[in-house]
Amino acid sequence: MFLQAKPVFPVGKSEEKNVFTVLRAYADDLSGTALYVTACSFYQVWVNGTFVSFGPARTAKGYARVDVLPLDTYSKNGKNEILILVAGYYCRSLSTAKQPSFVWAELRRGDDVLLTSDKDFEAFLSARKAQIVKRYSLQRHFHEVWNYQNGVELCDDAHRTELEVLANAPTPIERRAPYAYYEDRLFDCAATLGTTEYDETLPVRTMPYSGGIYCEEWGLYGEDEVVAKPFEWIQSRKQTKTAGETALPVSLTENGYATFDFGHIETGFLKLTVTATEDTELAIGFSEDSSPDRFEYTNMNVYNAHTLFVGKGKTVDWFSFEPYVGRFFFIGVKSGAVTVSTFGIKTFIHTPHGVIPEEPEDPVLRSIFRGAVRTFTHNAVDLYMDCPSRERAGWLCDSFFTGKTEYAIFGNTMVEDAFLENFRLYQNEGEFPKGALPMVYPSDHQLDRKFIPQWTMWYILEVEDYINNRGHKADKELFRKSIEDLLAFYKIYENADGLLERLPSWNFIEWSKANLWSMDVNFPTNFLYAGVLEAVYKIYGDEYYLRRCQEVREKTIEKSFDGTRFYDHSVRGGSGNHMLQNDCSEIAQYYAILFGGFDINDEKYAKFKHLVTKLCYADSTEMPSDMEPINAFIGVYLRLEALLKIKEYDLVLSDIRAFFGEMEALTGTLWEYRQRLGSRDHGFASYTFVAIMKALGKM
Repeated sequence: MFLQAKPVFPVGKSEEKNVFTVLRAYADDLSGTALYVTACSFYQVWVNGTFVSFGPARTAKGYARVDVLPLDTYSKNGKNEILILVAGYYCRSLSTAKQPSFVWAELRRGDDVLLTSDKDFEAFLSARKAQIVKRYSLQRHFHEVWNYQNGVELCDDAHRTELEVLANAPTPIERRAPYAYYEDRLFDCAATLGTTEYDETLPVRTMPYSGGIYCEEWGLYGEDEVVAKPFEWIQSRKQTKTAGETALPVSLTENGYATFDFGHIETGFLKLTVTATEDTELAIGFSEDSSPDRFEYTNMNVYNAHTLFVGKGKTVDWFSFEPYVGRFFFIGVKSGAVTVSTFGIKTFIHTPHGVIPEEPEDPVLRSIFRGAVRTFTHNAVDLYMDCPSRERAGWLCDSFFTGKTEYAIFGNTMVEDAFLENFRLYQNEGEFPKGALPMVYPSDHQLDRKFIPQWTMWYILEVEDYINNRGHKADKELFRKSIEDLLAFYKIYENADGLLERLPSWNFIEWSKANLWSMDVNFPTNFLYAGVLEAVYKIYGDEYYLRRCQEVREKTIEKSFDGTRFYDHSVRGGSGNHMLQNDCSEIAQYYAILFGGFDINDEKYAKFKHLVTKLCYADSTEMPSDMEPINAFIGVYLRLEALLKIKEYDLVLSDIRAFFGEMEALTGTLWEYRQRLGSRDHGFASYTFVAIMKALGKM
């Protein structure tokens, strides 16, 4: 991948948290050139003051995907400046694997090497971006504090540094996912203007993180060390509106603020141009669910705020280092005075072009259809993500649904190629049982070494779909080892009935009470296991797995079905016998339909069919006969899959209208939960596109 260059980082800094460094080089002529570049954790490339790209595409620990960036169009007569901005986080997260920071770059014209990272770039430990700041989230890294005070430059002699070649360099591999789609989406006006004042009665959440972030091992700075706390400041201020919609530019003085509303969720890099008439400190907030009149945060477990320090007399074009997500935005002046002339986002999404043009005639379905496409593009840049905000993490099971969407929209599997390769490249270093896969990757395992055994089953189901239905039959041997290792892992937990019992770690059925009923013998899990065994048969043709599939199906139906419904679990009593529990979830019914192998039109299942088609609805929270209703994930999606399987197409479409219509109207995207909490832009929800197309007979 690289002909001469070597990976480098400032001396002694590759294993230090949140180090920001800048590499700079000059070239006389960029015609016909391409920059080969990768980094850990992330880079931005700028040429002659113009943003080029953010990367790299993430991959497994010990590997690095190499981007190839043509620079022809950025060339100008005379000296061309190439900047590579690098953030080396070196902390645990769920969106990257912790490993020493580096940058690896080579400018080439054909096979002629013009510049290399280890010989031709000068380096700066820039003071522009602060190092000692709050974490952004458990799942990601650090929030951003930028210093544009007078005398602080991106590259200056005072912060020049020496580079060292990284020992034990990762293996460079190709990028498989398409390059991101960048487009400026800027506000014409502020939604409101107003003033703020401190109000001690307002509730302030100071540590908006999920559990493990409080542990030093996860990687964070102490509260007494950090340089700015804009998230807390915004929450503590009473907002008094003084004006409504106001065209840009707008001037703000101390304690003044402006809010902005896209009308829907956007994701990408925040862009802001301000001119300071005094030394100024700005707090910038963003939220997926608020209002134009009063800016508020949702409980997302993220630190959705950044700080800018701007020197008197300076005009600053600020561009966030990482992509973020919001519909509503807030700019507040903690001190000083500025004029805001431009504000908005440069998108960082999968290309929206090439989407199947045939849209539903029904206006609600058409809006949801478009929302599903938007949701996909936000969550499928370099891998399949759960959400583009809090996590940007690659979860199994989510990917089973998102993979169907990519192929349905674009007719290719470019992002899925990368996603599945990452899991194939994963090397268990003892954090999980032998043969198991992480539930999310690339990532660092949580301190309790948690993983979801059911998610590894969805991996096998996705692989079967990918191989047999998305054009990859020639690749089946690439997956044999990971699949056989998983089968050996499951085998350990088979009981005398041949069913799985007491799988370890976090047993996840869906976000409902069904998760409380996962022990001892969980019937949804065993239906899923039967589906896995059938999938292995479909991939490799081994009759043994088909026989085992039938045995597991028959035994699970025998143990769980009462003639009307399927129950969730049985528990082993003191005598050693299993006792069926009276716990019953709606989701259990859909696992049975999808993986039980029975004909729902058989008279034996007449009452059951009536239950799922006449008494259950995707947007219902009151179920018949003490049945626990489904939540959005993964209940609604399994219901849609199940209804498609039994050809209840009208019910699929009515469920989609009822469940997703309001979501799309509020944010233009589809959500993680049925409730207004968590992410409002979740990758697997894009599967709704597939369900609509299938129900309308267009797939």
